[in-house]
Amino acid sequence: MNKPEIIGMHHVSLLVADTGKALEFYSELLGLQQVERPQLAFPGAWLRLGDQQIHLLELENPDPVADRPEHGGRDRHLAVTVSDLNAAIAVLKGAGISYTLSRSGRAALFCRDPDGNALEIIEA
Repeated sequence: MNKPEIIGMHHVSLLVADTGKALEFYSELLGLQQVERPQLAFPGAWLRLGDQQIHLLELENPDPVADRPEHGGRDRHLAVTVSDLNAAIAVLKGAGISYTLSRSGRAALFCRDPDGNALEIIEA
């Protein structure tokens, strides 16, 4: 039997408690644009991330949010690339969002969204 050829990634879904609050982080703070979302039985939003998407799903989170590692590199996370890491740092600092620099020495940082989802931001 032939295996399917995986040719890319379409989206990553993140659970959020409040779509509006999550959009403040992903759209207003980070600049991702909202795209059309199908009619579903729960709130949420779809965001464009290059040729891929992030799907924000406003659903009950079965995972504990408390006691997650401080450094998001030691937790499951979404990694995105930026052209200027210092610009990302300035935006996070301006919004009062804490972050940790990559422990590998790369030009990268880790932060968390309002729901505790870890996000890695890497300078391309």
